Amino acid sequence: MTPVALVLWCIAALVAISVLAVTISRSPGATPIIYGASLSASAAVFVVVLLQLVTPAASGLLPALVLPVGLPWLGAHFRLDALAAFFLVVINLGGAAASLYGLGYGRHETAPQRLLPFFPVFLAGMNLVVLAADAFTFLLSWEFMSLASWGLVMTHHRERDNRKAAYIYLVMASFGTFALLLAFGLLAGTSGSYDFATMRTAGHAPAVSALVLILMLIGAGSKAGLVPLHVWLPLAHPAAPSHVSALMSGVMTKVAVYGFIRVVFDLLGEPAWWSGMIVLLLGGVTAVVGILHALMEQDLKRLLAYSTIENIGVIFVSLGLALAFEANAMNLAAALALAAALFHVLNHSFFKSLLFFGAGAVLTATGERDMDKLGGLIHRMPLTSFAFLVGSVAISALPPFNGFVSEWLAFQAILQSPDLPQWGLKIMVPAVGGLLALSAALAAACFVKAFGVTFLGRPRTLAAQLAKEVDRFSLSAMFVLAALCLLAGILPGIAIDALAPVTLTLVGGRMPVQTSAPWLSIVPIAEGRSSYNGLLVLLFTAFAASLAAYMVHRLASRALRRAPAWDCGFPDLSPQTQYTSASFAQPIRRVFGTLLFQAKETVEMPAPGDPKPARFTLELRDLIWGGLYEPIAGAVWFAAERLNHLQFLTIRRYLSLVFLALVFLLLVLAIWS
Repeated sequence: MTPVALVLWCIAALVAISVLAVTISRSPGATPIIYGASLSASAAVFVVVLLQLVTPAASGLLPALVLPVGLPWLGAHFRLDALAAFFLVVINLGGAAASLYGLGYGRHETAPQRLLPFFPVFLAGMNLVVLAADAFTFLLSWEFMSLASWGLVMTHHRERDNRKAAYIYLVMASFGTFALLLAFGLLAGTSGSYDFATMRTAGHAPAVSALVLILMLIGAGSKAGLVPLHVWLPLAHPAAPSHVSALMSGVMTKVAVYGFIRVVFDLLGEPAWWSGMIVLLLGGVTAVVGILHALMEQDLKRLLAYSTIENIGVIFVSLGLALAFEANAMNLAAALALAAALFHVLNHSFFKSLLFFGAGAVLTATGERDMDKLGGLIHRMPLTSFAFLVGSVAISALPPFNGFVSEWLAFQAILQSPDLPQWGLKIMVPAVGGLLALSAALAAACFVKAFGVTFLGRPRTLAAQLAKEVDRFSLSAMFVLAALCLLAGILPGIAIDALAPVTLTLVGGRMPVQTSAPWLSIVPIAEGRSSYNGLLVLLFTAFAASLAAYMVHRLASRALRRAPAWDCGFPDLSPQTQYTSASFAQPIRRVFGTLLFQAKETVEMPAPGDPKPARFTLELRDLIWGGLYEPIAGAVWFAAERLNHLQFLTIRRYLSLVFLALVFLLLVLAIWS
């Protein structure tokens, strides 16, 4: 049996698990059965595609498997190449981790009958999107994935905010699918050949290529979270259960990245140099806007959702660089930039899933997502705190963890920009590099805030004070991902070499073989230019920390005195003296808030002798929502009100409208022909 057929059988098993969940979801033993079966199916796909990726045959296109379903003259095409194999690894590793986490987290779910049937089909939909090799199957699978994830967002539908989040998500998903439909229509052209193999060999006019690029940025970018199409993401991801949030943020957004890469790098043909500028600019703006929004948040899951937008920006910056280098036949630099994007796709799936699992553990233990109602959890949830700390360090791009490596590769690609011939790119790339550096620094500040306010200090509420550690399944899933964050950081050469078939297929080049470098170093271009060794960084860090601890304990006095925590000069040890999430972000808010959020701070100070309390009020506005989406929503509502009277027409007037519409369409057809 071929690898494609094996993966399809596993996908069919996931659909069967969903059908089973419909029948048994109200029984007490449904949760372990459904999540255990989903874990097995995802693990099976992971093993199959990983073997396919690391074998030499993965660098080429395997024969497509055509099933007699779908359009009668087309069928459903499925193919497993290097690009599809890599993204299937990401999807199924994330799906297996979420299923393992769900074995414990699902016990606390109040509405399992609304969650369990949609979980396996969501995994199946994401797998089908990546495996599809024709436009019809791709779009059908895309909608299947979107509707399944919408059902998961609606799990707790009785909460008004969740219903609003699901509605906005559905509208944005439909808008994105419409853009993808138009893009594939342009790629098919007048021949109407919807299979990817024909699209790949067909020539496309420059105007068509430009329009397809714009439509893919809209269609895939709306699902990934590119600014300004990101507005659904911070609403929908927190509304879903935490392991579903991990899948949506850590995995589903990568399916959107896959769709963009498949069309723009594979089906569209040779790129134009200016296409790299567009993608670069959108990626840089997305990274900075996303992390600034995250810094302003006090809801832990919304903070993580906005952070996903920042990381999507990092990925698209690298993809824009790869387009620019490929257009100028700089194959080695293009391979470096594309490898940085793909490696960050993998890394983000690790640490963002880990962080959402940690947020879910906090929510389970305390019932709170508001960081200002937490604090002191490091003493009550030490294992969760440690895992969340690993994810925070990784996402802050600090060595020796994996986030540093992929962002370091992106900066190495930026350093190749002086060799680009176009002056627009010579100016744009360093400017976007500055935005990338700014977003990296802000990300570190953001997760110092997230970890410090949530886990350090003293408990601010009774719920935080009474918190207890979560179950072993949740902890196991978190520690598996924490270990992967470390392994990908100290042994990145293995992952980079596994990406070589993908870069060879898409941009005609590959990075130097990394596993042959001494001491497990990675060398992006050549040893004389730059290199990095995560293992040596880890050993040096461990040695320096151990030496410092030894010297302190050896040379310091052995006398021990315990005292209360420093109270900032106040006699009462009140949690109110601690930093809050808003006070931590205040300096950054005062620098960027006026420009991006129209921040308005109001202080009401009563007169001397007046017993009323002083009040501080902070108002933030999302300029993109207020400037773009609210006017569109208002225009739609205005048009709907004006057209509302059409439903009260007589049958004679309805027939007249149908006749006039028919005449109009015949005139258009006559003029067009």
